[in-house]
Amino acid sequence: MERNKDGNSQNLGRIIKQQRLLSGLTLRKLANSSGVSSSHIGRIERGERFPSAHVLRHIARHLGFGESELFALAGYFTPQPPTVAERQAADSFTQLDPIVARALSQEPIDIQRLALVILTLIKSIAKSKD
Repeated sequence: MERNKDGNSQNLGRIIKQQRLLSGLTLRKLANSSGVSSSHIGRIERGERFPSAHVLRHIARHLGFGESELFALAGYFTPQPPTVAERQAADSFTQLDPIVARALSQEPIDIQRLALVILTLIKSIAKSKD
């Protein structure tokens, strides 16, 4: 798979496949609903091809992604800067249990941010009750 400017595209195929499976779609079902051939989607998932913006646009909705979210994952444009809460959560990443930190590091950046925001909210709720 070609690498985009940010070097993040190496995992795009894995992310697409994971989301397809989580959505309960076979390659054939995704191909039929998106209009992109199953062989092309398979090559993208295996990292043999990098999808064009046109292809991403066709498959995004069927995978449950927002178009801009999938474009950001592909490196076509930079995702929105993190919010204050996300920055605070990222700062607390070093304070996480090593097992949790390792598990989160395997996830896409959007999932990491969301998990850290949730953990930060839980922590602030716990502090407010003390």
